[in-house]
Amino acid sequence: MRIVYHLGAHCTDEERLVRCLLKNRATLADQGILVPAPTRYRKLLRDTAVQLKGAAATVETQSMVLEQIMDEDSAERLILSWDSFLSFPQWVLRGTIYGFAGERIRAFTQIFPQIEAEFHLAIRNPATFLPALFDKQKAKTHAEFMEGCDPLSLRWSTVVAQIVQQNPGVPLTIWADEDTPLIWPEVLAAVSGHAPGTKLDDTDELLALIISADGLSRMRNYIAKHPPETPAQQRRITLAFLDKFARPDRVEMAFSMPDWTADMVAAMTETYLDDIAQIRAMPGVTFLSA
Repeated sequence: MRIVYHLGAHCTDEERLVRCLLKNRATLADQGILVPAPTRYRKLLRDTAVQLKGAAATVETQSMVLEQIMDEDSAERLILSWDSFLSFPQWVLRGTIYGFAGERIRAFTQIFPQIEAEFHLAIRNPATFLPALFDKQKAKTHAEFMEGCDPLSLRWSTVVAQIVQQNPGVPLTIWADEDTPLIWPEVLAAVSGHAPGTKLDDTDELLALIISADGLSRMRNYIAKHPPETPAQQRRITLAFLDKFARPDRVEMAFSMPDWTADMVAAMTETYLDDIAQIRAMPGVTFLSA
C-alpha cells in the first residue's frame, strides 16, 4: 500500500480535490484506491503525531490508526487530504512561509513508517496567496499577520527543499494553483493514481467558478461530440472556451494589502515565476504544467 498525502496548500483548491474524489470513491475503490472521509483521519493523525513527538510509531499503533481510517483490509492507495498538513493557517507566515513544513510532514509520515508515502502540493503566487491567507485570520492586524516578513523574500522553493530533505526518497508532485483549471484532470489523476481512461463524475466544479454557465454547457456538449484524446487537447479546448466565456469577475484577481504597490506586486510575480523554474529543476520533484 502507498499513502498519498495531498498537502494543500491553503487558499488553493479549497477542498475541491477531496470532494471530487469522494464523489467518485466507488469507482476508485474498484481499483484499490481508498478515499476516506476527512473526519476519519484529520484529528486522529494530528493527535497521534503529537503523542509520538517525532518518533516512529510501533506496528501496533500503525495498525490501530489504519483500522480507524479504513474499513478494508488492504488497498493499493490510501488518499489523505488536508491543507493543514503543512501548518495551521495562523502559523503559515512566521518569517517565511511554512517554515516547519518538512519537519511537520515527517511527523505525520512517522505514523506509518513502514508504508510508502507520496506527496502532492499546489503552490500559489505570494502576491495573491498572502491576501487570501490574511482573509482567513481571526482578529489579526496586517502588521501582526506579516510579523515583519518581507513579502519579496518569500520562496516556495525553500518549502519544497524542506519537504524533500526531511522526507528523502518520497515522490513529490507540484503544480501552480493558477494553472489548476487547465490541468484539473491531470491533477486528479496524479493524486488518485487511477487507471488511464477512468471516467470521473463531477469534475467541473473548479471550471464552473470561472466560466459562464452557458459556456460550460457548450463546452460539455462539444467534448461529448469531440472527446479529447490527450491532456493537451483537453487543455486547448478548455482554453478556447475560457477565452470566449470566462467570467471577468472571477479570472481578474482583485486584492489589496496595506503599502503594496503595483510595482511590488509585479516584482513578487516575477520572483514567483523564477521560483517555479527552480522548483522544476529539483531532484525528486514532478511539476505538472499547463
